[in-house]
Amino acid sequence: MIRCMQPEIIRKMICLVVFCVFIGIPAVSAVTLTPGSSSTTTISQGDPVYIRGVATGQPQVGLQIWFIGNNFAKVSTVQVNDNDTYEYELSESDTANLAPGQYFVLVQHPMMNGRFDVVYDASTGTVSNVQTGKTLYKFTGSGSLQSSDAATALIKAVGSQNIDDTFASVSFLVGQPGAAINPIGDRSVGEKFTINGTTNLAAGDKILVEITSVSFQPTSKNEPSGFSGASGVVTVVAGSGGRNTWSFDVDTSTFTPDEYVVRISGMEADMTASAYFNVLCAESGDSGTCGLPAVTNTTATVTATSNLTATATPATTTSLPQTTLPATTQETPLPAALCIAGTGMALALLCRKK
Repeated sequence: MIRCMQPEIIRKMICLVVFCVFIGIPAVSAVTLTPGSSSTTTISQGDPVYIRGVATGQPQVGLQIWFIGNNFAKVSTVQVNDNDTYEYELSESDTANLAPGQYFVLVQHPMMNGRFDVVYDASTGTVSNVQTGKTLYKFTGSGSLQSSDAATALIKAVGSQNIDDTFASVSFLVGQPGAAINPIGDRSVGEKFTINGTTNLAAGDKILVEITSVSFQPTSKNEPSGFSGASGVVTVVAGSGGRNTWSFDVDTSTFTPDEYVVRISGMEADMTASAYFNVLCAESGDSGTCGLPAVTNTTATVTATSNLTATATPATTTSLPQTTLPATTQETPLPAALCIAGTGMALALLCRKK
């Protein structure tokens, strides 16, 4: 808790004791900013901003809250509760349209005279000193100061020794919704590990995490599914330096060796990111199992060789009696003279019969 007294107003009867600004969502973890802190929190477009704190003195006019940023200016009032607490919300619809950049919040307390001595006139877009009636600067419209200059001018005006009011201020950055996935590296089947990363989404926001095998393709209902992966919803937790964190636990005991893609997406904000990693077959002796080794097509030049070994039950073989066939011997050809003599005898017999 920080006491918000400034030297020039110590003599004042009522002091704005504490201003604490919470950026986040009610009932969940939130980033806490303390007035005067040099750190700046980053929120994403579409995240609500809650201004909460404690103010003493029970001012009847409440507190005046100034939002100043890139092409954005808003002035509102909020009442202080009976227990000296207050809360103001900059809604999701407001932050969704904020341009990326730095924004300033100034909470103004009317102090002992019970009125705001520095006020904004929406009809003219000017900021003026109520005590003197003098216009201090142009806050909105043509000729208005840029965000940082407007914030500086407002702090100077409210902090003047001639002004009864006091204030507390804080700043934050607005960026497009985004997230990063930390490097994952190669993993083994059966390994358990955590995928994590950072984001500018508010603490308490939900992120959908999906891990899918790149080989997965839709199949018919009669075919086995090739799906391998995991999915789940995780909650963003508060981090530091304007970056919150998220994490997702993975068990690869049901995974098959393959390349996998991790996709994350915001459930409240429009944000996506992706990363890849490999799941490898576990080494011998490691836990986990691997799928069948990939089949390699080999073209044989001369002879195709199969390395498969039959393991089926041996078939029953019936031995047939062997029959030995007589050997076939090539006959010796007759002498040519004998053939000619035989032919002559046959012709002689034929002539006698005539």
